[in-house]
Amino acid sequence: MLSAAWQKNDAKARFFIFLVSAIVFVAVAVLSRVKLEVNLGFDIHWFARANAIINSTVAILLVTALWAVKNKKYLAHKRMMMAAMILSILFLVSYICHHLFAGETSFGDDGTMRTIYYIILFTHIPLAGLILPFILFTAYRALIGEWPQHKKLAKVTWPIWLYVAITGVLVYIMISPYY
Repeated sequence: MLSAAWQKNDAKARFFIFLVSAIVFVAVAVLSRVKLEVNLGFDIHWFARANAIINSTVAILLVTALWAVKNKKYLAHKRMMMAAMILSILFLVSYICHHLFAGETSFGDDGTMRTIYYIILFTHIPLAGLILPFILFTAYRALIGEWPQHKKLAKVTWPIWLYVAITGVLVYIMISPYY
């Protein structure tokens, strides 16, 4: 196991995690309803493509990080998880930019694919909104060296985060023809 990187302060961590989670939730909810009419000089749907690439990379990092920890490669696990968190921050910025500049896109097909798309989307969105505090609490427990608590949280956080990353890519693949 690795040594703790941070000093334990649950009260400050809890406040910070809930504050960050609330700010992100409100920012996404409010900014997703705003559309800015600005010519950026490039295809604004590049942000959506970037999001799919980022989500794909996060999914790969999550799987390889799981492999690393199962093989007791704790430093590699830590680095991959930190990379996944940094990429997720980059994803969030790109996601907000895409919705600010592109607005909403409707799924154009009326058949079975539309139903599948909405099932995926309606599971992806709430889980994406709920996973952030779990990710932050899981990372916090690792950074303070509380390995049993970290492992317990990770058993819940990891599969949901992986599902959100994979379904984010699926949502992009399915909606991108309608941009």
